[in-house]
Amino acid sequence: MKKLLLILPRNDRGYWGKVSEKGKTGFVRLSLPVVSALTPPGWDVEILDARATPVDFDKKADLVGITAFTAEVTHAYTVADGFRKKGVKVVMGGIHVSAMPDEALEHADSVVIGEAEGVWAGLLRDFENSAMKPVYKAGNLVNMDGMPVPRRDLLDRKMYVSCFNTLQATRGCPFNCSYCAVTAFFGNKYRTRPIAEVIDEIRRFDTKDFFFVDDNITGHAKYAKELFRELAPLKRVWGGQTTLNIAKDDELLSLYAKSGGKYAFIGFESLSEENLKKMNKVWNSPHGYKEAIRKIHGAGINILGSFIFGLDDDDPSVFKKTVDFITENGIDAAQFHILTPFPGTRLYEAMEKEERITERDWAKYHTGEVVFMPKKMTADELQRGYWWAFRETYTLPNTIKRCLRSPRNIVFRIGMNASYRRKALRMPDIKSIP
Repeated sequence: MKKLLLILPRNDRGYWGKVSEKGKTGFVRLSLPVVSALTPPGWDVEILDARATPVDFDKKADLVGITAFTAEVTHAYTVADGFRKKGVKVVMGGIHVSAMPDEALEHADSVVIGEAEGVWAGLLRDFENSAMKPVYKAGNLVNMDGMPVPRRDLLDRKMYVSCFNTLQATRGCPFNCSYCAVTAFFGNKYRTRPIAEVIDEIRRFDTKDFFFVDDNITGHAKYAKELFRELAPLKRVWGGQTTLNIAKDDELLSLYAKSGGKYAFIGFESLSEENLKKMNKVWNSPHGYKEAIRKIHGAGINILGSFIFGLDDDDPSVFKKTVDFITENGIDAAQFHILTPFPGTRLYEAMEKEERITERDWAKYHTGEVVFMPKKMTADELQRGYWWAFRETYTLPNTIKRCLRSPRNIVFRIGMNASYRRKALRMPDIKSIP
């Protein structure tokens, strides 16, 4: 039996996707469990999470597979080089590799561009026949009917402090934001799994709670409503990523909550109409934010809001305005990101053309460091403002105020705020900003 070693690399910089001192991390990422499920009998599969376990280059493996986000790819290349020096074949895939396949081929024997489902079995056959090609790319987007259930049994369950059971019901996004690397990977054609298959996978979960990792679980309202109706009798507790458009559809909002949706990750991104227009997120309007938040809260759903700093219309006043907005509107938790031009996005192409990219060290592309020239502030002002906004949002008084906003779903608010406060306290303490 041949041995397949699948590796998730680490990023030594930044504040996201880290493993704690106790070896704990957050949500399960599904890429490697899905590849494991696609692997035919006759292969012994192991998943190694290099964030928690050092890579042993003497470990027996016939083939090594590595996936990586941009911020992790530097370590991924080091791991790939290490195994190839031992004579082990390496295949790489994921969002960054799909955008930069020629770069990845300097470190790997083969690369998978885009979704693996359509090419993985063929790649393994080629490997067994010593005829593995440099590039594998599916001709079409994957049909989500009959998708295999991820091999969660191969994961070290003890290392996940958040929701262990994650799943995917849809792929792609009906929108096409200029900064989004996920849309560049999955496309903006919205695809859905058969609802019966989604419900069957949820029924197999051994916990009451789970998380939809879909980029936008409500991207197709009719599908989402049918899914939520089927989900409601299961009495589960869940969260997912959606948009403020959910507040415009009373039935969809009600079903989200009644089916067990206790919290929603929502990308506000900016309080500037001009910024939203430039990033092709015109369905978001700051004028409607307050009412949308009120309606979502009224349904009993906690909001985890996401905001981006460094957009072209941002000046140094953006940080205080954003923190004040979060406080005044009772957003239950917030995360901040510095605009980052990920390879494969239209933002990257535009900044490359304008010669605004100042940093090519991919390890810094974790959305917590400035890697480009902002337009209306200096790079230092952007970096310091980012740190200040995080620290100010998660001061103890502000954190307590958010947690006590309402008794409904308070446990989830406490959990979210505790997690983000730990991140904030690792950042430099900036006493003031311009």
